[in-house]
Amino acid sequence: MFPVGGVEVMLLLVVASGAVCLLLTLALQRRLGWVSAAAFGGLFWSVAVIASITLIPANGAPGIVPAEGRLTTCSWDIGGPAPDGFWIFSGGQRLLNTAVFVPPGALLVLAAARWRAAWVLVPLGLVLLAGYSAGIEATQLALARLDRACDVTDVVDNTIGAVIGAGLGIVLAALLRPWRR
Repeated sequence: MFPVGGVEVMLLLVVASGAVCLLLTLALQRRLGWVSAAAFGGLFWSVAVIASITLIPANGAPGIVPAEGRLTTCSWDIGGPAPDGFWIFSGGQRLLNTAVFVPPGALLVLAAARWRAAWVLVPLGLVLLAGYSAGIEATQLALARLDRACDVTDVVDNTIGAVIGAGLGIVLAALLRPWRR
């Protein structure tokens, strides 16, 4: 049986990871300046939040999932049926999957904009965010006790969100100029 679950556990993990990332931000601020430090701390926090909301069972610990009820493959029905929405976000599951990856995409650009290698670091970071999404879906498939479904559409939506976020990050980098202290 998966021992934990529910919205309360998700929120506890979000708050705990936020505290750790705030400490990281404060530790980096002197060396990198406040914009870059906040970008790094926020990037790590957003990745931790994504793990919390996608790898913790939403409705409490589901208990034992019988082998007959377990999916053996991911859904490859791109754009296929998705649940009508999530309790926080009324726009639907696909919109939520896109929106949740916008902050890490934007923060990735702000974190990397400090260095001249940003033109390599940002695309590499986007590939890593897409791989992170794929890893989450693989984990959801492998651990049926999470009571989550593996869907390739989620990876597509998450990657689109990260790319949209990177576009916003470029605008924010031009405004905030993190390469200056």
